[in-house]
Parts: sequence; C-alpha cells; structure tokens
Amino acid sequence: MTGTHSALTACRFAGMELRNRFALAPMTRVSATEDGRATPEMADYYGDFARGGFALLITEGTYTDTAFSQGYLYQPGITDEAQAEAWRPVVEQAHAAGARIVLQLMHAGAVAQGNRFRDRAAGPSAVQPLGEQLAKYRGGGRWPVPLELTHRQIAEAVHGFVTAAARAREAGFDGVEIHAANGYLLDQFLTPYTNVRTDGYGGGPEGRLRLVREVTAEVRGAVGPGFPVGVRFSQGKINDPSWRWPGGDAEAAAVFEAAAGAGAGYLHLAGSGRDWAADGPMPSGRLGSTLPALARKATGLPVIANGGLHRDAVARRVLDEEHADLLAIGTAALANPDLPRKVAAGEEQASFDPRLIEPLATLENAQARSRA
Repeated sequence: MTGTHSALTACRFAGMELRNRFALAPMTRVSATEDGRATPEMADYYGDFARGGFALLITEGTYTDTAFSQGYLYQPGITDEAQAEAWRPVVEQAHAAGARIVLQLMHAGAVAQGNRFRDRAAGPSAVQPLGEQLAKYRGGGRWPVPLELTHRQIAEAVHGFVTAAARAREAGFDGVEIHAANGYLLDQFLTPYTNVRTDGYGGGPEGRLRLVREVTAEVRGAVGPGFPVGVRFSQGKINDPSWRWPGGDAEAAAVFEAAAGAGAGYLHLAGSGRDWAADGPMPSGRLGSTLPALARKATGLPVIANGGLHRDAVARRVLDEEHADLLAIGTAALANPDLPRKVAAGEEQASFDPRLIEPLATLENAQARSRA
C-alpha cells in the first residue's frame, strides 16, 4: 500500500475514537495458562500490534463460563476475577500505545475439543460436527456427537456471556464482541443442519435467531450505555468453510437485523473479503452486493470487514466504496505487526509464513519460527 490511503484516516467507530481504520482480527493462539489466565507474553503480543499502529485490537475468542464454553486447551477465559485481572496488563499495553481493545466472547458449543470443565461438548442438537478437530489447537480425530443443550443449560450459557461482558468492562476493555461466527455455538444455532430442534430455539429462521437475540440483548443491558457491543458473523465455519446461508441476501439481512434490533453497536463480517478481486467488480458488480455492505444497508450500523484486506487495491475499494468502516487484518498482521506503520511509510509488507501457526498456533511456536 502506498500513497494516501483511506485506512489511515482517524474515525469514530461504535463510540470509540480510533486513530485509523486498521483493526487486528481475532486469532486463536492457545497460549494462556492451563487455568485460562492471560500471560505477560500475551500482553506483549497484543502490545506489539498497538505499537505497530493498529487502532483497534480484537482479542482471540475468550471462554465465558465453567460449563461448556471452553473450546481449546490453554484458551483464555474470563469466568472469574483471577482471569479478569490477568487481562489488565493486556489492556494497559494496548492503551499505552494508543489503541482501543475489545474482548471477544466465545462459546465453542459442539466443536469444543479441549474443555477442562466437561468431558463432552454440547450444542443445539445431538448432531456430529463435520470434519475433524484442529491439530494446530491440540485436537485430533472426529468431533464426538455433542449433548443437546437443555433450556436450563441455554440460560446458563446466556448468563455466561453476560457476566463475562461485565467483567470485561471492569477489567478496562473498551468493548466486547460476541462471537456468532465460524461454526461456534451461536452460529450452530443459526445453521439448519446443526440445529434440528423443534422448540423455541429451532424449527425455523426465527427460532434459530433467538439465541443471538437473547445474548446480544442481555449483554447490552448488562454493560450499560457507552460501552460498545459488537457481533461477529460469518458464513463459512472452521469445519465447513464452504457453507453459505441458503436464503442468500434475505437470510443475511435477517441475521444482521436481529443483532441490530437486540442492541448490537457494530457488526463484524469474518472472511467476508476472501473472494474480492483487486480489480473489476465486487462479487455481483454493484455496491451493496458484499456482505459488509449489505450489513451496513440493512442495519445502519458500522461494519468491520475481514479477509484479504491487506491487499492495497481491495482495501481501498472496501473503504472508498463504503462497503465497510474498518479493515480487520489477520494472518497478514502476524507477518506484519506494524502493518499500519508500513502503509503510512509506503514500505513493502512481509509475506505470511504458515509455519507461524503450525504445528501449533501458539506464541511460543511463532517466536521459535521468528528466531529460526
């Protein structure tokens, strides 16, 4: 990226004053302590992105309760005061370097592959997840058939999101992001083939949207005004990347409107830009055809786009043609923690080395690769 770039302009996003339009995408690093506390290494890791010029940092998915939410061993949590306090140095490093930081709240549901509280995963229905567990997050083999959550357990999951959000605010975070993407619990409720319930949480589009509405509304009410609450959606999943909403734009709009109506302050579309071309038309050739642009049009909310947005031509178009308000950068940020500063200086970006997250997506592995 060279020359004057729209991503370098300051903006107000969901009530947060940001120095530019670059956000760090949430990326699972499974590098917390065994009991889910953030570490000094994690504080330095996030601090590096803030010092590198990223305006908004979105943390990795953080588990929200001591029942079924944890998805991976050594995943960070925010289920008690000790875990919340461990996040403070992360927040402090981000703020000291001029960045804002939001905590992503995650419940893994049926695709949990490492939970120190439970021996078995639970989801909307007793349907075996597609594919195999993720080796880079210490998993292996097929996911087992999950338990079907009872109404009481669903209420406990909602309560977990709510208490986690309140702890995040107390720990100094600038907002929270509800993870309803990538095949995790809330996305499982949205998806017909993983949600075959016939009660009020299934049975049709409205029922499948109910849990997203409840979690968003309850979190919004718990944290009070002036504290951003975002919701992240995607079509593809960690175990089914080619999945697309069967109802197309109409279903997408209904999903976005449900979150907005429940009190979301922004939407984040994961993987939304992977198929965008650098030149020529966006997918269907007109403004409003991309998922981020559809989300903005349907809800009026500010939107974060994600996927391939380190590419200069694509990034410029996403912002200049008003498809989205912020650019979330993932693996390119791992290769370039100072990417915004490189953009400002017109410097070339380093290419992403997949070995940074293989065989394990840990900070220790990445550091070892960097020294090699």
